[in-house]
Amino acid sequence: MMTLLRLFIEFFFAGLLAVGGGLATLPFLYDIAERTGWFTDADVLNMIAVSESTPGPIGVNMATYTGYITSGVLGSLTATFGLVLPSSIVIIIIARFLDKYKSSPLAEGTFRMLRPASTAMVTAAGISVAKLAFFPNGFDFSSVGGFFAAVDYKVLILTGVILAGTLLWKKGHPIVFIAIGAAAGIVFQM
Repeated sequence: MMTLLRLFIEFFFAGLLAVGGGLATLPFLYDIAERTGWFTDADVLNMIAVSESTPGPIGVNMATYTGYITSGVLGSLTATFGLVLPSSIVIIIIARFLDKYKSSPLAEGTFRMLRPASTAMVTAAGISVAKLAFFPNGFDFSSVGGFFAAVDYKVLILTGVILAGTLLWKKGHPIVFIAIGAAAGIVFQM
């Protein structure tokens, strides 16, 4: 029961503070992983891969996955509810006041300040994902040899191939690239 309560609280605060969408929850997931030991940084990368490849919001998928690996179905429901509850409350409150104050300088200023904050959170999440993906064992910039020894060349090559594919086939549907990336990830894991 305590694990379920903790799942709810952890994801409630992640949902309350992660402005900017699912990837903005990544810093909170890393923090949860460090403090609770429920999952590792590698598990976070797997959560991202699965969440990006399945329908639905990334943050919700990651909360559901975390809850499931921690406490089964009840844990997945608890973590997901904890994540979406704060935004549901905030949306209800904002909807009541936004129509009345939408042209207020204070409201405009608040939204203007939230944009760079959410951009920074998503950027930080992207950098942390890239660091873990390209340098899974950490990286050493003290020497050229240390840098090249730390790079995961499979990930680097796969990223280059998918990037080239997206640049050459601009009208390709994103689902195709997600499927190719998922298939390549499965093959590389074998």
